[in-house]
Amino acid sequence: MGSHRRLASSGFDRGAATLCVLSATLGAVPAHAAPHGDTRAEVDRLYQEAEQATQAFDKAAERAGTLRREVRDAQDHIARQQQRINTLRERLGSLAGAQYRSGGIDPAVALLFSDDPDDYLDKAATLDRIGAQQAGQLRELRSAMRQLAQERSEAAGKLAALEKSRKAVAAHKRTVERKLTEARQLLNSLSAAERAAFDRASRGSRTDLPGLTRGVAPDARAAAAVAAARAALGRPYVWGANGPSGFDCSGLMQWSYAHAGIHLPRTSQEQRFAGRQVPLSQARPGDLVVYRSDASHVGMYVGNGQVIHAPYPGAPVRYDPVGMMPVSSVTRP
Repeated sequence: MGSHRRLASSGFDRGAATLCVLSATLGAVPAHAAPHGDTRAEVDRLYQEAEQATQAFDKAAERAGTLRREVRDAQDHIARQQQRINTLRERLGSLAGAQYRSGGIDPAVALLFSDDPDDYLDKAATLDRIGAQQAGQLRELRSAMRQLAQERSEAAGKLAALEKSRKAVAAHKRTVERKLTEARQLLNSLSAAERAAFDRASRGSRTDLPGLTRGVAPDARAAAAVAAARAALGRPYVWGANGPSGFDCSGLMQWSYAHAGIHLPRTSQEQRFAGRQVPLSQARPGDLVVYRSDASHVGMYVGNGQVIHAPYPGAPVRYDPVGMMPVSSVTRP
């Protein structure tokens, strides 16, 4: 699923959404052990909607992080520009003072009354140079002030966008938490046997996909990403998190490939296009396997028909069959 830059310790990465189960998968559970079909379908729907909201949360959080950095940089530049304007004003003030002290009478009259015409002409030439310098600095000051006004306007726009993005993060967070609460309530209503059947079903049933062998990673970077993903096995699912103590599905992919020196986008929808797409039959270790038509879940193929992924709240990073749910695409970063 999806976040890049995660909001700093905002508390938004608690509890959430990537249940890798679909009704078709759950339908493979024996009838005598399965929870009521309506309950299965409702829980699956709630988790899938929560996962979609998590993708939106990750995207909004990434946007907020980017805007926060841009606003900080803009404010730093505005402060430097203001200091430059203050310095220009001080210089102009000094030049104006020099002109005032030199007298303000007509130059021809001053020359008539001068005791030393040569000295006067030298001073007049200096004043001409001061005047030209003053005019240049006035133009520079006007340009700097126009630039400062534009930068302040742009910074105000970024601040407004940041506030909008923060509100979007909070709204998506509430949606995820509401869906998860409803799903947990439904799951808690199941008997122990029904819950066990549900958990078994979530691991998928399609283990007979053709053409998938153990294989080897296509390059050293993919091998490093697979090694990182394996190192994360057993760590908890935490929505909105990209490691190292917890992960959502796309966060795990981003974190694993970062260990290979490759930066992946934050969301599963973006990761879908973060490389060359290959057929599932040609999947090799390190490839990203994207699920569902909306690309709302992602795992890493590790060979032998298996993926490593962060499944859903309460289930740690683990191996599952690559065919645990419908595959929408396979991407080789």
